[in-house]
Amino acid sequence: MSHSSDLIADDIEGYLKAHEHKGLLRFITCGSVDDGKSTLIGRLLFESKLLFEDQLAAIEADSKKYGTQGGEMDFALLVDGLAAEREQGITIDVAYRFFSTEKRKFIVADTPGHEQYTRNMVTGASTADAAILMVDARRGILTQTRRHSFLMSLMGMRHLVVAINKMDLVDYSKARFDEVVEEYRAFAKQLGLENITFIPMSALKGDNVIEHSAKMPWYHGTTLLGYLETVELDAEHLQRLPFRMPVQWVNRPNLDFRGFTGMIAGGVVRPGDQIRVQPSGNTSSVSRIYTLDGDLDEAVAGQSITLLLEDEIDISRGDVISGVEQPAHTADQFETTLVWMHEAPLLPGRPYLMKLGTQTVSATVTDIKYQVNVNTLEHTAGKQLELNGIGVCTISLNRAVAFDAYKDNQDTGGFILIDRMTNNTVGAGMLHFALRRSQNIHMQHVDIDKQARALAKGQKPAVLWFTGLSGAGKSTIANLVEKKLFSSGQHTYLLDGDNVRHGLNRDLGFTNADRVENVRRVAETAKLMVDAGLIVMSAFISPFRSERQLARDLLEEGEFIEIFVDAPLDVVEARDPKGLYKKARRGELKNFTGIDSAYEAPEAPDVHLKTSEMNAGEAADAVIAALRERGMIS
Repeated sequence: MSHSSDLIADDIEGYLKAHEHKGLLRFITCGSVDDGKSTLIGRLLFESKLLFEDQLAAIEADSKKYGTQGGEMDFALLVDGLAAEREQGITIDVAYRFFSTEKRKFIVADTPGHEQYTRNMVTGASTADAAILMVDARRGILTQTRRHSFLMSLMGMRHLVVAINKMDLVDYSKARFDEVVEEYRAFAKQLGLENITFIPMSALKGDNVIEHSAKMPWYHGTTLLGYLETVELDAEHLQRLPFRMPVQWVNRPNLDFRGFTGMIAGGVVRPGDQIRVQPSGNTSSVSRIYTLDGDLDEAVAGQSITLLLEDEIDISRGDVISGVEQPAHTADQFETTLVWMHEAPLLPGRPYLMKLGTQTVSATVTDIKYQVNVNTLEHTAGKQLELNGIGVCTISLNRAVAFDAYKDNQDTGGFILIDRMTNNTVGAGMLHFALRRSQNIHMQHVDIDKQARALAKGQKPAVLWFTGLSGAGKSTIANLVEKKLFSSGQHTYLLDGDNVRHGLNRDLGFTNADRVENVRRVAETAKLMVDAGLIVMSAFISPFRSERQLARDLLEEGEFIEIFVDAPLDVVEARDPKGLYKKARRGELKNFTGIDSAYEAPEAPDVHLKTSEMNAGEAADAVIAALRERGMIS
């Protein structure tokens, strides 16, 4: 039963101390719209006696205005705080609530049931130990029930309760309960969900929520609260895993102390244990386990500690300290499952930041192997992932990282993708395994490097990246710049957008995904030419800032010169040297930049050429002058 401890009045310090050492269970409620998720949480909050009188008074008043129970107290309003939620009787955002009993503390996330809010549901599930899947006894298993079940299996939820709700509306029928259980078991078998507890209940009436219901004498299982108070906590499970501690901070307060601080993501560690630092592979042993409360003889998963080692080895933020006998894996290419969480679609080839544990690296989705229709579990092909889309993808990183498969350790196998330009979180994913090629392909050392090739040519290699609308003058100006450089003895090469599409990129169209891949290939080609010691002119529309940033990041500081060939749309349409704008306006040319496809102008180009105010020769001279100012040519 929910607690109301006498210690609160008699011994507040004793109560707080006892409360502090209770276990904490995080769980979510999910399911289809109007299955009773918010009502259930409201009931739990009410029964736990943690509501103040003014809260109860407010809910009684709101129940008369927004409630759906004929003027009686509507428990759902304790959770649905947004005005739109109350007006429509639905959950939109993830709502977190705290309550406790004599045995345990709880944080519950009420997640939305609508399909368009799938990303909100994933957010709530990402930190949960258990899930309560609500099913309306009248309607049975619905599309969204299947969707959320798939997401639960995807995210490795180990504890699942299927709460068959609104039994009061089917006369507490055992036959109806058995029908729903059988229907769900058949579906769950396809997902590999096994550890499932079925509970018949009425969240509104309180049947089998806190106490067993006299109206369902045929049910002999646990109540919902009884289940929540006894289910194994994730912390207990994590302690049985191999030792993992992502390093969050190198703690160096003085010359005599050098520790490595982080939260243990798995296993147990003791002084004297042998450890391996990854991805470097260096080994040592633990000399001390330090905390603000003093040294420990043992630390377990979930604790934040500082480790001191016997040896002076190189360790940085983002490294993972593992047990030497069962270390983490290291790789830079993976197969993953990705849930896309942003309105702008995922485009393969576009660079993102990946945050995995405490490390942040550059990441590129190289391929979408297939998308998953979560309603039918069907695998379908796709070149991009839209909002709430789920796909199995391959991801490439700019360096090797330490990781575990998500099914083995969610902390070291789960990641988020971050947009490099806006810093928004755009995707959440789960690592499955390293691609074999990431283990078999290594950089080969060569004796003649870029510096040697550049010295032989007597120049500083660079990429002059001309970007702008079609007809702005990119190719014309780039051609004049190359002629001037060549005549002064420089070694150059011109990569022109149209010419490259006749060979290297002839297989690409003009969709956003193809444009991203077009620029990625050109950027990699330009990088090779810079490595050869050349000054490379690249004349492409390259409409997206992200891909231009990708090209810049491939090169060393000062080797990428972004040149914005700027001409207003009305000017380039009037020029229209290839007749492309006329075709686009007639609808004969789809995805044409400036007409029905966006162009993202550079925000701070290295060279800005306004070709509506200067001719091509003047623009070329301006580029040459900029190169001289940077000391790239004499």
